[in-house]
Amino acid sequence: MARSSKAVPWLVFAGGGTATAFILPVIVIITACYAFFGGFSAALSYETMHGFIGHWLIKLIVFGIMFLTLWHAAHRLRVVAHDFGIRADTPVAIVVYGLAAIGTLATIIALLNI
Repeated sequence: MARSSKAVPWLVFAGGGTATAFILPVIVIITACYAFFGGFSAALSYETMHGFIGHWLIKLIVFGIMFLTLWHAAHRLRVVAHDFGIRADTPVAIVVYGLAAIGTLATIIALLNI
């Protein structure tokens, strides 16, 4: 059987789908429940959030979630463009993956500035 180099992009795509489907909704639900019960009075202060996101492990987790979600969305948008009849695959791929790369760089810059 011939070796394929498609395993790495599919790993990123599947990881992004998993992060988008399982991790982000849990974060939203926990945040919404916490806000509903009035837990954000001191938790969202600048000092608390800066201390939380300033830890290297939290930065790595946030980067991982953002990276995987951006690249998953880019691939999904590429497929949707094809489904809508846009057959110019190379320009679409350049645009959507370029936006994912810009988003990844913006995430790195934002996390490094914290």
